[in-house]
Amino acid sequence: MIGGRRRIVVLGDDLIWSERLTRLVAGAGADPVPARDPATYEAALGGAAGVIVDLTATRYEPLVAIERAHEAGLRVLAVGQHDDHALRKRALAAGAERVYAYRKLFEDGEATLSAWLAAIPTTA
Repeated sequence: MIGGRRRIVVLGDDLIWSERLTRLVAGAGADPVPARDPATYEAALGGAAGVIVDLTATRYEPLVAIERAHEAGLRVLAVGQHDDHALRKRALAAGAERVYAYRKLFEDGEATLSAWLAAIPTTA
């Protein structure tokens, strides 16, 4: 946590969605920590309160990233294609609390992330 604000790692290698998620996290009142590859992601986990993982990736394995954050005791959200039901189920099994479709976060992202952040203790 930085200055009383929660640090949220945003793992995504798609530039547009990574930047969009980073802006949404900031707008929801947290400090986003962008990561685009496994090494940056691992380094960013220390001191984080939560993680958002983009499931559509080429530079990292999203399910491994979810498992790693979940094992570290971090809250995890995932975002992905609305019609990839199998991947969404695997993300939940790996430790994601919720898997949101891109459209949901595009239309209502700040409110959705604000509600999620409100459930994360400030002592995280």
